[in-house]
Amino acid sequence: MTVKHILDEKGREVVTVSPSMGTADAVRFLADNKIGAVVVTGAGGKIAGILSERDIVRAIASRGADALSAPIYDIMTSKVTTCGESHTVNQVMELMTKGRFRHLPVEADGKLIGIISIGDVVRRRIEDVEREAEEIKAYIAS
Repeated sequence: MTVKHILDEKGREVVTVSPSMGTADAVRFLADNKIGAVVVTGAGGKIAGILSERDIVRAIASRGADALSAPIYDIMTSKVTTCGESHTVNQVMELMTKGRFRHLPVEADGKLIGIISIGDVVRRRIEDVEREAEEIKAYIAS
């Protein structure tokens, strides 16, 4: 299964924020949208970074409550790993495991077209394994 299949099933809607948004506002945004990370976009919708709950926790741990008054460009992860629609579930799992992150923006022609989470990937991988098991059972039974 590929990222394209995941996005076709899940949808391609991605909420984004501006790098100048305040961290306290971003915290509320994450909570209101029930998400663990948000893609930060700059001019022309280009990916400028990603802000995750982990980024916020690290900022508060190092700066204290003052971190909440900083703009998110001060605390976001600016070096963002992305994938394309042709990436397989296994490739994406490897990227996420190596990078130790749970959210992966999907790009096509330099534009943000979706985002997938580790939950999306694990769910699809389990479906693949279950389908393979059923196919093996049917083969053995025939």
